[in-house]
Amino acid sequence: MNTDPLHNGLPLTFPLWSENTPLAGEALPGLPRLTVYLPSEELRSGQAMITCPGGGYGHLSTPKEGHRIARFLSSHGHAAAVLENRYAPYQHPIPLLDAQRAIRTLRHYANEWSINPEQIGIMGFSAGGHLAGTAATLPQAQEGIVNDSIDQQSSRPDFAALIYPVVSLNTPCTHFGSRDNLLGADADPKLIEQLSLENAVNEQTPPTLLVHTNEDEGVPPENSILFYQALRKNKIPAELHIYEKEGHGIGLAKNHPWGRALLQWMSNRL
Repeated sequence: MNTDPLHNGLPLTFPLWSENTPLAGEALPGLPRLTVYLPSEELRSGQAMITCPGGGYGHLSTPKEGHRIARFLSSHGHAAAVLENRYAPYQHPIPLLDAQRAIRTLRHYANEWSINPEQIGIMGFSAGGHLAGTAATLPQAQEGIVNDSIDQQSSRPDFAALIYPVVSLNTPCTHFGSRDNLLGADADPKLIEQLSLENAVNEQTPPTLLVHTNEDEGVPPENSILFYQALRKNKIPAELHIYEKEGHGIGLAKNHPWGRALLQWMSNRL
């Protein structure tokens, strides 16, 4: 595989596993895959961010919450990668396997892509925010280990940004569609508790930015508030923005100010 994302001046898209994809099935051919965007040399910060589009674990909002975000980040000097993970009918832990593999992949190619291997973050939107939060809080999933050279890398992100994220799976603010797609309608209550991310935060959780809107009725802002409170309890560096206007799924529409907040927050991590 040619691993130069600026090959022919275009981003590079490739499968997360060239072979032996863990827990592979016949659904969703072509997934999981990663698309990498690199910044120009004169802007390069050394930081990288993987972005996980939303879609309720039932589809992916890739253009709005994937490629547009990656182009925005790369235009400001940050390497960016769009993760197109598996979703329903695939269930937990398969999306987590894909997210952890994406982090390992960026670390594996860090030198080749002029990325600082200690400056690799993950961000996600809505259910993609839950996936990014899962990668930031849960230990590596052993089902995803294939023992190739990429698997020698750590799957822990150095920072995380959760944008109008699904967080809790067992409170009134739960997005039940995401929960049912990820775990099934008859999920084990212990698994629901484990994947309610406000319960998963610990002292190893990386610094986290949270963004929500007060008018979000699809995934209420209490999700971000619960996660922020857990970060505070564990003394993790955290930043929370709750904007008054706009509903769910805003992306970067209308050049929303959260994009500038993200860039400043990433700069603070350097």
